[in-house]
Amino acid sequence: MKRLAGLCALMLLLCLGFGSATVFAVQPDEVLADPRMEQKAREISAELRCLVCQNQSIDDSDAPLARDLRLIVRERLKAGDDQSKVIEFVVARYGEFILLRPPFSAKTYLLWLAPLFLLAGGGYLAYRVFHRGDRKPTSIPTPLSEDERSQLRGILDGKQG
Repeated sequence: MKRLAGLCALMLLLCLGFGSATVFAVQPDEVLADPRMEQKAREISAELRCLVCQNQSIDDSDAPLARDLRLIVRERLKAGDDQSKVIEFVVARYGEFILLRPPFSAKTYLLWLAPLFLLAGGGYLAYRVFHRGDRKPTSIPTPLSEDERSQLRGILDGKQG
């Protein structure tokens, strides 16, 4: 019983440790003194892509570049910029690729619409494949002539014998 309780406690600690691994990306020396500004910084950082990791926000990444970007965000907030101004500043320096959720625009329409086109194409393909047996023949086959029947009998008899 004690062994089971110890195992459960270990599993709980492991789950909590893995679940909160991203909390350690922001270093204590980066945290702003004002909790509201820190919350804004976290919200902005969650929207910006780490250019090294590419599948993480800068808030989740331990990369040195992500740290630099987090510091830039906090500096801009301290300078008095609001959330949209900070994002505009970072996008002006690094391009729209830095946004984890890029806006719908002429440059990104394919990015946003490609999944819809792929889904529609896949649905059409699945419809064509699975409804193939429901089609009626376009022409009724003509019966074999006597010559064709005798040739067929000769072929079949030759193979069987």
